Amino acid sequence: MFIEAWEIAARLILSVVLGGVIGFERERHNRPAGFRTHILVCSGSALIMMVSAYGFTGQMGEGFLADPGRIAAGVVTGIGFLGAGTILQQRGSVRGLTTAATIWVVSGVGLAAGIGFYLGATLTTVFVLISLLLLRKAEAVFFSRSRLNNLRIRAVDQPGLLGRIGAELGERMINIRKSELGDPDKDEKSGEKIITIDFLVEMPSGLQLSELFDALYDLDGIREIVWRNEVVRSDYADGQIL
Repeated sequence: MFIEAWEIAARLILSVVLGGVIGFERERHNRPAGFRTHILVCSGSALIMMVSAYGFTGQMGEGFLADPGRIAAGVVTGIGFLGAGTILQQRGSVRGLTTAATIWVVSGVGLAAGIGFYLGATLTTVFVLISLLLLRKAEAVFFSRSRLNNLRIRAVDQPGLLGRIGAELGERMINIRKSELGDPDKDEKSGEKIITIDFLVEMPSGLQLSELFDALYDLDGIREIVWRNEVVRSDYADGQIL
């Protein structure tokens, strides 16, 4: 089997574009594996697929057949370890599962582009974007009120802080199922002691989340609010206080 140079370039370029599109969405949400990582995974998978399919045919004698599927299976296994590195567990909450899944899917997109399965690679990318962009909104509409949610607040460590936060939540009939306080950390720039408080809350129907976040953010000493692992209010940029 032989493949022209232009087709090699076309398949690699397609893998870069498709991987970059998915990675751009992850980068916008400040995920640990973003734009560059997804491009590298997708283009690397495409190259490995082409090497497996076309790289050894001229070196094998008669009666021997190449098996591209063996190397492809190795890629999928190896990507599993890379994806596991994006999963974080902090105080009982797990983050990064979606990003790990996109890395795994992107490797499949790269393998498909590398073997010339252009339609499958392109459609899979479209479906991934639909899942990440549109289904995220649908999930927020249909499921956000029907289950417990994680609320994380980072604030200056001071007396009465937990009581003031609890009062704001109580006024809006938000049921606190669980709360956990972390150890204070000193902010290098401001010198303040910052404490992290994790809440597991049950939300009433009809509550306006933006009003809740504004009310909490207006409390003295609040530095950051994270709702369902998404930063919604923050005094920080790139980990440093503004």
